[in-house]
Amino acid sequence: MALKIDPAKWRRRRGMKRLLEALGAADGLTRYVGGAVRDDLLDLPVSDVDLATRLQPAEVVKRLEAARIKAVPTGIDHGTVTAVSDGHPYEVTTLRRDVSTDGRRATVAFTTDWEEDAARRDFTINALSADPLTGEVFDYFGGLDDLAGGHVRFIGDPLKRIAEDHLRILRYFRFHARFGAGEPDKPALDACTARANDLMALSRERIADELLKLLSLADPSVTVGIMLDRGILKPVLPEIEPERLSDLEALISTERQAAIPPDGLRRLASLLPRDAAVADAVAARLKLSNKDRKRLACAAVADLSSSPQSLAYWQGRECAADRLLLAGKAAEAAGIAGWTAPRLPISGGNLIARGLDPGPAVAATLQEIERQWVASGFPEGDRLEEIISKALAR
Repeated sequence: MALKIDPAKWRRRRGMKRLLEALGAADGLTRYVGGAVRDDLLDLPVSDVDLATRLQPAEVVKRLEAARIKAVPTGIDHGTVTAVSDGHPYEVTTLRRDVSTDGRRATVAFTTDWEEDAARRDFTINALSADPLTGEVFDYFGGLDDLAGGHVRFIGDPLKRIAEDHLRILRYFRFHARFGAGEPDKPALDACTARANDLMALSRERIADELLKLLSLADPSVTVGIMLDRGILKPVLPEIEPERLSDLEALISTERQAAIPPDGLRRLASLLPRDAAVADAVAARLKLSNKDRKRLACAAVADLSSSPQSLAYWQGRECAADRLLLAGKAAEAAGIAGWTAPRLPISGGNLIARGLDPGPAVAATLQEIERQWVASGFPEGDRLEEIISKALAR
């Protein structure tokens, strides 16, 4: 693992050089922070780059405008300004310290102390910052050693950090699943277990977002198993029982066989009973979108009596793939991954032209033709004509 970043590579990012100049990086006023630094040190792809600065928010806006960089006050009360430099957005946040917290949000005050700002972050591996000019990495809490050892650890007292933001319970397990090696940090695990009921104070949207991120990782099964053994999810998702872990493990294996990417919603379905009503209730509680709510309920139905293509035609390709993967049918799921449903090659107008009286009979006959056409494997030519003629003769 590298112990510093390549400053030249980072400055080549679109709009970054102008932004650093505007924010006084050469004078030590601004640094790269957080996940971008962590991921770069691990040679992982870096998507979003965040910056922290000693400058007050109003001064940040002033400097950006003077440099003709668009400043969007996305969270200016909490010190965050989005700088759009050469069309690329970067979040710039003034150094902060917590004044008070209630488990969901914090009241902050601005500071110029880098260590004080780092101390309010959740885990040691997320508290790293880097000098944009030299690439030097600043580590106040042993994050570099933890990163090298695959050790996810809270900064300071885990119970205190969880009390500041209850979502850190779920974040801990997500970061352990992604970066951890071996057993979880015992003080962290014990604190998360002791405070699991705190999750009930969070909005269900935040819980859903964090849980789906965790389940979308390459293989979160070991971590999920630890969570189920410790009863972490029981306060908010009592429907998930420890014995469901084997279903998640089987799904992950089937996804890999089918070469289908991980999907958090499908994996959530694997952890739930195969009951559409239960799945719908969970989706409603988590306040999932209507689309995701319908998909979760559809995946919970174990009916595979029709062909994969027929299932995909009536239920949608996504739901069909979910059901097939949950049933361990890798080849069938792979077979419909790129399948496009054909269009019914006849319309109501065609039926009227062939002598059917306009009215309700047209729609009913068309539906019958469609059912037979799909059940027969979407035929053309003589077989299609046979289906149409038979329906018209009734």
